Amino acid sequence: MQDKTLTCKDCGATFTFTVGEQEFYAEKGFTNEPARCPECRKAKKASQKSSNGGFSRR
Repeated sequence: MQDKTLTCKDCGATFTFTVGEQEFYAEKGFTNEPARCPECRKAKKASQKSSNGGFSRR
């Protein structure tokens, strides 16, 4: 295994998918490579958290 250079689908920046990250993904059973750079992944996660995942509280 070796580091891979991927392109973020949100911002278009290139980022490195390291061997360590690839091993982590394999351990977790993930079959797809990340589509977003770490910054966009963090932003997406934060926006999902603040929106309650689409559910409204009563």
